[in-house]
Amino acid sequence: MIGAASGALAAGYRSIAQAAPETNALTIEDVKPTEDVFAYIGRIKGNFDQTFYQQLLGAANDFKEGDQAIGVGARDEASRSNARALLASTRIRDLDAHPLLVDDLQTLIWQTTDRDQHAKIQDWTMGQLKTFLLTRPENEIKGVMNGLTSDAIGCVPKLMSNEELTIVGQKIFNALPGTQMGARGYMGARIQPNSPTDHPDDVVWQVFDAFAYATGDIVIGTNPVDSTVKSVAAVERALKDVVDTFGLQDVVPWCVLAHIDVQAAVSEGYPGTVATMFQSLAGTDDCNKTFDITIEKILNYAKAKTGERYGLYFETGQGSEFTNGAANGVDMMILESRKYGFSRAVGQVLAKVQPRGAWLHVNDVAGFIGPEVFKSREQLVRCCLEDIVMGKLHGLTIGLDICSTLHMAVTLEDLDWCQDQIMPASPVYLIALPTKNDPMLGYLTTSFQDHVRLRKKFGLKVNDAMWDFYKRIGIVDDANNYTRNYGDPLWVYYQFRLAKGDTRPKEAVYAEGRRMMSEVEHRGVDLATGHGKEIWDLNPALSAKVTSLYDDAKRSLWTELTPAFIGTVPDVLPARTRSTDRNDYIAHPPTGEILDPASLAAIETLRASWGAAIPKAQIVISDGLNANAIMDDGHLAPYLVAVRRLLREAGVSVSDKNILVTSGRVRVGYRIGETLFERADPNSFRGILHIIGERPGTIHHAYSVYITVAKGSVWAQKKIDHDITKLVSNVADTALPPEEAARETLTIIREIVGKSVSGSRRSAT
Repeated sequence: MIGAASGALAAGYRSIAQAAPETNALTIEDVKPTEDVFAYIGRIKGNFDQTFYQQLLGAANDFKEGDQAIGVGARDEASRSNARALLASTRIRDLDAHPLLVDDLQTLIWQTTDRDQHAKIQDWTMGQLKTFLLTRPENEIKGVMNGLTSDAIGCVPKLMSNEELTIVGQKIFNALPGTQMGARGYMGARIQPNSPTDHPDDVVWQVFDAFAYATGDIVIGTNPVDSTVKSVAAVERALKDVVDTFGLQDVVPWCVLAHIDVQAAVSEGYPGTVATMFQSLAGTDDCNKTFDITIEKILNYAKAKTGERYGLYFETGQGSEFTNGAANGVDMMILESRKYGFSRAVGQVLAKVQPRGAWLHVNDVAGFIGPEVFKSREQLVRCCLEDIVMGKLHGLTIGLDICSTLHMAVTLEDLDWCQDQIMPASPVYLIALPTKNDPMLGYLTTSFQDHVRLRKKFGLKVNDAMWDFYKRIGIVDDANNYTRNYGDPLWVYYQFRLAKGDTRPKEAVYAEGRRMMSEVEHRGVDLATGHGKEIWDLNPALSAKVTSLYDDAKRSLWTELTPAFIGTVPDVLPARTRSTDRNDYIAHPPTGEILDPASLAAIETLRASWGAAIPKAQIVISDGLNANAIMDDGHLAPYLVAVRRLLREAGVSVSDKNILVTSGRVRVGYRIGETLFERADPNSFRGILHIIGERPGTIHHAYSVYITVAKGSVWAQKKIDHDITKLVSNVADTALPPEEAARETLTIIREIVGKSVSGSRRSAT
């Protein structure tokens, strides 16, 4: 019954996903033979029009909701075909003379494009470039591809079918120096051992689990819940211990995916604990500002890798600029290509300072944002194929996260289909988890055993040095067959203890390992063991659990705050956004970022009631993508009690009202703060604590607290966004306890306002 209910919800959502919006779409008619983009603009507009130019190039894309939302999508297939015809007739020289966006990133791309190679191809049309890529061998393509700007590279996949994109992906291979990662016939893995509580044992045991399936070679990289220096350092040390104990220092790096500045602070405070360094990149200066990075900052971090084995690791994904309001009118493919241009430039710096060659790779997190970017499995495949080609044409070692959020119309079975469609295009690596379900981030991706299946089906290998390690610890035999230890993380743990010189009997080590595994799983982290009918199938019990989590996520996604619950929130001020219903909220995120008129009026009335006595803080509560995270027993109430007590003891006045928003997203908290605090003392700090349900998909039904503290003058400018916001995440009675989250909230607030505090997030001790 549970499965049937969630299936009905998914089917209903799929029908919504297939309906393309008619608004913000461009109609392109009456295209002349051999007419190019610029001739068409001149004929229709009378002279060059930058906005129309951006719309024309965006209209050549396959349909994606994110392009349509910013007005750069085609109204129909006829318009899309006409846009492609115009683009195919356009010369590379003319595209480069008319950049879609001029900013510091564009300047960097120009500076790092090979001028000699560019001279060879600048007079080609885009149609000629497409033909060249499809018909010529790899060595000839590599003879010109560094002369292509990111705009040109971002345009050529627009002209290609999925089959043609696959052909190009099959031709170009950019291996990491001294390895087979990125070479023909190989597929690697980033082990992603995420923990809802950053517990080092959770992280380490998932690494043992990956090794048990002979999976993982390019990086061991975990996403932190807590980005304090101390917490990140603890996880870095745990990963380093695994790598050092097994003697893999020159084989595989590790990484904690905190902000790059935090990683740098860890490296300074705990020398030797950081291997490769991570950062998310965007395709515009404005969006990179939201990520709190600049070109200069990233290039300086690259230069700081002088003499080191490992370099930098970037993550990208179509749509991040659009969802952060920083696309500047440019379509998602071009912006994704610009991220690769940024990466190529950084790689050139690393090549000068790393004696064994530039160690840089990019992970395209294709489906992580959600249905506002695209919704269907077919769109996910298309996006991955586009990004593989664009990344490879930039000379990058590029992998994929073939993933979906649980509010997309993509099922567990769909992901297998997507993997099979994408793998022939030869991505360098994929993400790897014990199951398809990430226990911390709450999204679907690739399991360890998916890697086993894909390696078998497509005849792919793991990096030789890592495969030798899997032989050494007895997961693979000398004939390259899996041994009886396959799928047994206890065996890997035993090998780990032996490598540490542990002389206890095997039975004692196994008993200890079983206890530790039980504790890990109790914290909500599943570990894969054994297999089902095929060696790439999850064992039946774990498979059933993953399905139940998927079903629960679909139910949670559509759950709404109940009147009964709203009535239990003390001093509640109910509010709604402009989302008309749950469908509208999920399909059109901007509607969840603005209050409806009646709610805005209620917020203004609250402000008026304060008079001159404006409190220092306001608590906002939103359902987010999982109302259950707010409504579950033991979740919201303990946090409210604890945080109000701690703030009162710290002398911080808090509004008596708890503003409870239905269909609320993170940015609605910013808008509420701007309304409440725009008249506050310009030199005095005011803050919003926004409690919001996280993505469903884990056992925790967790929520996050978005902490935005700024002076009254900043609130009055009404430009508040993510770049000044701090976060406490994975709050639940089964994850980060609400009372501890409250203490962490106060710590962050004190840091922002410059107060010294024991246990500061910036402290290295």
